[in-house]
Formats: sequence, C-alpha cells, structure tokens
Amino acid sequence: MNVQVLGGLTSNFGELWDTSPRSLVRETCYQLFKNTSLPKSKIDAVLVANMLSSSLGNQDHLGAFFAEELGLNVPAVKVEAACASGGMAVHLAVLSILSGQYKNVLVVGVEKMTDYKPELVNKALMGAGSEGEREAGATFSSLYALMATKYMAEYKTKEEELAQVAVKNHYHASLSSHAQFKNQITIDAVLKSPMIATPLKILDCSPISDGAAALILSSDNKNSKVSIVASQSGSDSLSLSQRENLTSLKAAVISSRNAYKQAGITPEDIDVAEVHDCFTIAEIIAMEDLGFFKKGEAAKNIFAKKTWLGFGRPVVNTSGGLKAAGHPVGATGVKQVVEIFHQLNQTAGKKQVRNARIGLTHNVGGSGGTCVIHILKRN
Repeated sequence: MNVQVLGGLTSNFGELWDTSPRSLVRETCYQLFKNTSLPKSKIDAVLVANMLSSSLGNQDHLGAFFAEELGLNVPAVKVEAACASGGMAVHLAVLSILSGQYKNVLVVGVEKMTDYKPELVNKALMGAGSEGEREAGATFSSLYALMATKYMAEYKTKEEELAQVAVKNHYHASLSSHAQFKNQITIDAVLKSPMIATPLKILDCSPISDGAAALILSSDNKNSKVSIVASQSGSDSLSLSQRENLTSLKAAVISSRNAYKQAGITPEDIDVAEVHDCFTIAEIIAMEDLGFFKKGEAAKNIFAKKTWLGFGRPVVNTSGGLKAAGHPVGATGVKQVVEIFHQLNQTAGKKQVRNARIGLTHNVGGSGGTCVIHILKRN
C-alpha cells in the first residue's frame, strides 16, 4: 500500500483557555492548506477525531460542525476510539483512499479539555474503561498503576527507570515549539513529585490538554516525499480483569506485527517512533510490544538513553510524547503522524533525527482496548 502525506500541522498544545475548538481547527487547517498549496476545494472528505465533545462540550455532530467552519461541502464524520481516536481517523482515511472512494482526505484531531474541572474530565475519560472499573472508582491513573506494579515486580524495575522516561520526553519537548511543557526535569524531581497512584507520581502522568492537529492524505504521489506504507488496528478487552497479561497490550502486539508485515520491514528498520506514553509505564511496555526490546529490558535501555535523540535507534517521542507535548486525546494520534511526517521530511527542526527514513506511530485507546499502528517511509 502507498498513501501519500501531503502535509501535516499541529497547533500549540496546552491550557488554551482563550481558544475555542472552532478557532483551533480553523487556524490549523487554513495554515495547512497554505503550506501544502492544496486548495480546500480539492478536499474530498473530512474525518474528525475526537473523544469528549459529547460528554464535555455537549456537541456530537463534529463532522458537519467543522465542515461548516471550513466551508467544505463534502462527506464529513466524527471518529471516536477513545484516546486512539486520532490514529483511527488516520486509519479510516487511509482505507478510504485505498478503496478509490476519495483522492484527498483531510484528517483533523481536536480536543478541548482544560475548560472543565479535573474530576469531570476524569469521569469522561473513564468512558473508555469498563463498567466494572467505573463502579470500582478506578481512573486510568490507577489502572496503569496496577500495570506498573505488576511489571516492576516481574522484571525488578526501579522507580528511577520509570522516571527516566519522563526526563527523556521533557528533554525532547524542550526542543519543540508546540509542546505544552518545554521545561527539562530530573529523575529526582519526578521521584519527589506528588503521588497519584502508587507507584505513579504526577510527573509520571500525561497532562490534561487542549490542541488540534491536521493531515492531508492523498493518492497523488507527485508532491509528497512521505508515504504511509502500513496502517493496522487491533483490539482487546476494555477491562484489565479480562486480560491474559498485565505487562503487555495484546492489541499493540497484534497490530504492530501486522503493520511490519504489511510494510515488509522489521522493528530494527524503524528510525523514529511516536508511542502512546500516557504514563511512563506505558512507554516501557510499548517498547517491548513493538519489538524494539526484549521483554523486561525496555526500562533499562531507556535509562541508558538508547532511545534518546542523538544516542540510539529508534529515537522515541521526539515531540515530547503525550507526557510533555500534551495529550488532547482526540488530537494525539494525528499529532503523532504529523511528527513522523516532519521527521521523514527533514523538517523537524531542533529535534530532527539524522537520516530518518522509516517511522512508526503507536496510538492506544483506554488501557489497551484499542491500538492503531502506522508506518511511514520517506519516498
């Protein structure tokens, strides 16, 4: 398969209290049209990735909502797959182009979260969990804390090794113009930050964020240097209690293996990756699920800077990841593809990975109920 990425753009991520979802999407998309020199009249369809517009914003009909805002009278629909909404929207856009139905598809991811009380946001986010978890009062912090506790006990992982994930991603975010947190942090700062759900502290957790990201995907290969060469998704149980294993996400294992096969590559071929580090333990587990490290070895390799910019391959979360770039949930999966596009297009600025030719994105919904993988290659 071969779907071209004509362009990608990300808004600033953060506490954007003076910015509405309308203006976030409008400004991001119009700048994208300008950058790609593609008239908006050439757009055949719009896919809008979003998780929380209904529960927080009382607005469901986002396809028509943003098509109207952008002045596009084309098929437009909202895509929801929890925190993997962005990745799923890209996946469906790829399939629609491969089917021959559309030539140029605009994918938009957007979320506005900071206008609401944290307890309301947490309740809304747990809509991606199981009924039993909600009845027990669980949050995603506590669910990932259970996964961290199991992983640490099984592989003798230290809290300092979890903390190093956050340190790395804050360092990468310090090189980004769009990240929510551009400050560098230390392992000691992570360890001394307030406990959220043992062993996860506040600096082990991604923030509540606002933001938007947009991509134009196309069947036209004349004006693009970057292609999506694999697009796969997988699923698993909503509830942790139904999982075979708490130290791996089956959806990620299955979808990544299928993506490698589709692209005709192996994990060793990946130069740069954006993975779903909603919590530090999530990045560690992802490194093993994706085949970058053997089981139980990811934490030690991250601690040794094997995935840091300028140190090894693959370089992971050059955007700062969810942890430091921010996590406006509907926008995250789109932002990941935007970041890899710029890495392969050699337009990533200070965080550019030298000679990056193949990149991967890993976008997870809930605690692993959904996972979407994309592999991109420089043409």
